[in-house]
Amino acid sequence: MPDIYIAGANSRGQTFKQYIAYLNPEVRIVSYLVDNLEENASVVDGIPVVLIKEGLDTTCPVYIATRGINHKKITKELYEVGFKKIIPVTVQLDIQLRNAYMRQWYHENGREFRLIEEINSGKYNLEGVNGTVYVANSIYDKQLQEEYILKPYEKIIQVGAILTDERIFSSVLVDCDGDNISNRNKQFCELTGLYWLWKHAGEDYVGLVHYRRHFIMPDDWLLKVANNDIDVILPVPLYVAPSIAENYKARHIADDWEYLMRYFENNLPDEYHQAIEIFAGNLYNPCNMFIAKRNVLDDLCTWMFPILDAVWKHGGIKEDSYMNRYPGFISERLITYFFEVRRNKYNIVYANKNFLQ
Repeated sequence: MPDIYIAGANSRGQTFKQYIAYLNPEVRIVSYLVDNLEENASVVDGIPVVLIKEGLDTTCPVYIATRGINHKKITKELYEVGFKKIIPVTVQLDIQLRNAYMRQWYHENGREFRLIEEINSGKYNLEGVNGTVYVANSIYDKQLQEEYILKPYEKIIQVGAILTDERIFSSVLVDCDGDNISNRNKQFCELTGLYWLWKHAGEDYVGLVHYRRHFIMPDDWLLKVANNDIDVILPVPLYVAPSIAENYKARHIADDWEYLMRYFENNLPDEYHQAIEIFAGNLYNPCNMFIAKRNVLDDLCTWMFPILDAVWKHGGIKEDSYMNRYPGFISERLITYFFEVRRNKYNIVYANKNFLQ
């Protein structure tokens, strides 16, 4: 592979750099390309960050590793300075690279990386085993620009339902019946749905996804997990730099993270050093998505919600609506930690996910 440029120097660009450099050690990344130096560091991981401008080696390929919404604009800018080999990092390419990265990383670390579609469905048609993947949806969510038809095993749960009289449709399942935390939805996001499922769902396998993020799964996934005694399906891990902890503190409010670690130290002292070690790593399971056996769901929620409750009481309400969702962002890291330290206890497989516009 020749020398390359990466358009984009933030988290997506850094993640792509890790994948491509790990899988192709011979590659040389000339620089990250950006359209604004004021919003970027001058050097990232020893790689210079430079403007898209004349004078670059335009014979090199450029991979656009930014949000898809920006690809058209950046492609135009690259063509204008003479680049011809422009490769957008699409969802499909990201999935391909992420899976290859994880497979190689797991192998080198003496572990097995298994995707749900690679699991044999077994010879037994298990009658009476049931599973539902609940799709968190709110009336405040933006309309999808592309059509998505729910799978037979998916069911919408309206989250934050107590905050409005409006319903997504008349018979929709809501997160405000019985024991619930629906009124915390502006901060806890889809976790108000998770809490409701913990308290009320009765299926053998219970899953949670998001109206814009669904697992890419074989139709016979339930047979696969039941016949192979699989405990949980998680999203394929995502690489973040410089670490899980530092990435969170750079993107969100650091004080909430520092309080989380004090909580571990004071209330979960036996787990504190494990938490420090895992959060110093780079791989985490994003989006609060999983499908788990009912008892595993109970184990996770019994452990996690008291932690989130303490963090929430400490952090309070943030003026910025995005930053105000910090319990939902922290839970992604907690779910990662929970299953990583229990990877020898639970039988875990992974699934890719889509992202709907």
